Formats: sequence, C-alpha cells, structure tokens
Amino acid sequence: MQQIPLVPVGSPTAPAGSPDQRPTWQRLLPEGVDRRPPWLTVRAPVGAGVTEVSSLMREKQLVTVCEEARCPNLGECWNSGTATFMILGDTCTRACAFCAVKSGRRGGDVDADEPRRVGEAVARMGLRHAVVTSVDRDDLPDGGASIFAATIREIRTRSPGTTVEVLTPDFQGDLDAVRAVVAEEPEIFNHNMETVARLYPRVRPKSGYRRSLSVLRAAKEMAPRSRTKSGLMVGLGEDVLEVHRLLRDLRGHRVEIVTIGQYLRPSLKHHPLIRFWHPDEFAGLRAYGLDLGFAHVESGPLVRSSYHAAGQVVAAAAV
Repeated sequence: MQQIPLVPVGSPTAPAGSPDQRPTWQRLLPEGVDRRPPWLTVRAPVGAGVTEVSSLMREKQLVTVCEEARCPNLGECWNSGTATFMILGDTCTRACAFCAVKSGRRGGDVDADEPRRVGEAVARMGLRHAVVTSVDRDDLPDGGASIFAATIREIRTRSPGTTVEVLTPDFQGDLDAVRAVVAEEPEIFNHNMETVARLYPRVRPKSGYRRSLSVLRAAKEMAPRSRTKSGLMVGLGEDVLEVHRLLRDLRGHRVEIVTIGQYLRPSLKHHPLIRFWHPDEFAGLRAYGLDLGFAHVESGPLVRSSYHAAGQVVAAAAV
C-alpha cells in the first residue's frame, strides 16, 4: 500500500509535555503529521452555483447541513445545484464529539412554515433527489418527526418527480416517531451510526449503538418499500476489524446503503483525529461491504452521508 506522504512535526529533542506551538490548523491533524494528504484537497466553495444556492437559502430562511457541518464537498454539490436541507433549526440538543453543528439545551422554536419553504426551494432548484436532515431535538415530544413528515409531504406536492431521502436522529428510540416519518414513504430512510461500538461513549455519549441499529431495523420493517441507509466515519481511533463488525451489524439489521468517509476534526475541542485512512483502505471497505450484500457502498476520503445521494438511489434501485 502506498505510504501517506506526510512529514512528522516537532523536534526530536523537544522536552516531553512542552506546549504545542504549531498553528491551530496543524494541531487539528493527527499526531506527527503537518499537512493533509493530497487526496483530501478540495477547491474553495466558489462559483455561480454556490452563489445561487446560498441566495436561495437566505431568501427562504433555510439552513443547510452543508454549511453548518462545514462539509468539504459544499462547492462541488452547490455548483451542481444540490444541497442538503437541515430542518428544525441550527441548534442541536446533543453535543457529539465529532460534530461542528452548534449545540444547546434547547433547539429553539419550531417553525411550522419551514416544510413549505423547503418544498418551494426543492421545486425552484429542480432537484431530482432531495435530502432532508435535522439537528437532534430531544426537547420536542416527538423529536421533530412531525416536521419531517410535513416536509416530505410538501416536497411531494410542490415537486412531484423528486425522490426524497431523510437523514433522521434516533428520536431517543421512540418508534412512534420513526413510524410518523416512514409513513410518508421516503425513498430512503437514513440514520447514521457514525462510529464503531467501542467509541460511542466518547464520540456519541447521548446516543446508543444498539438503539441506532434498532431504529434502522424498525424503519425497514415499517416501510419495506423505503431503502434504509447509514453512514460512518473513520479516523476516530477505530481499527478495520471494528469497522467490519459495524458493517456486519448494519447488514444484520437490513440496511441496504452505506456511506464511509474520513473524519476531519472541526476544532481543538472536538475528538482528536487519530489518523488518515488511505484511498486503498476505503476501496477495501467498499469491497467488503458489497461482499456482505449491501445494494450500494459509497466509500472514500471525502464521502459524506448525502454525497452523490441521487446516484445512490439509482444504483440501489438497480440491485
């Protein structure tokens, strides 16, 4: 396997425990590494498409996870006329150790008109596939499930030819909330596992590995026509055998589509980035997943949950 062409930092004679004097952007990298590998280089998010999508989101007073989670693919996606809508505000009631989205004890007032504006934006953009996600809203009785359902209905009404994917929280394991969402029969029901079981207490302390798996299984049992999907990150300290176990657990819970991408540390207060995975390793995970029987595996350093989502619908439908 090709070695990652990165240069160790720091003097070998520096005293142990001395303050790290490197710039902040270097301190966000794995220990002993002073720059990102070339396969993580992306273009700055500029272009006509970026300007148009940004203007539309501001006009409709909508939030995108592309911006809030600092997605590295924002420029590529927005210039191709796609975006992932984030409903229920911009404040998450959990504080997962990997996530750049703002957190707080309360997520803010629910905007009952938001589903309509999302539907209008989808129609305006002419999307063939719309992805809708949200912050966690543990402060709401249904976790925001009713707003997910209303958003799906508005997209169906205003853009009838558009397929819909929802990326939901775990609703604290409330299966009535899951049922409210899948009753609208989105083409894809997505709930991200994010990481391997061992790292949950540190990376997702308010979530549960088995709870998330049960949500995915329940969604498939409630709405067999919807495809189930989940995503995970690598680079948090897991090993390949743990990732294999997670993939086997997902298949055992009837998940059909999986996305695998590289974790990038948003700030120094977030979980450390332990290492960069090589593209060859992502290819190996893809092959392993396909051998397990997933309908589609999107695996690569820059892959995020909704990256190439429209193509995943087509690919999964062909299987």
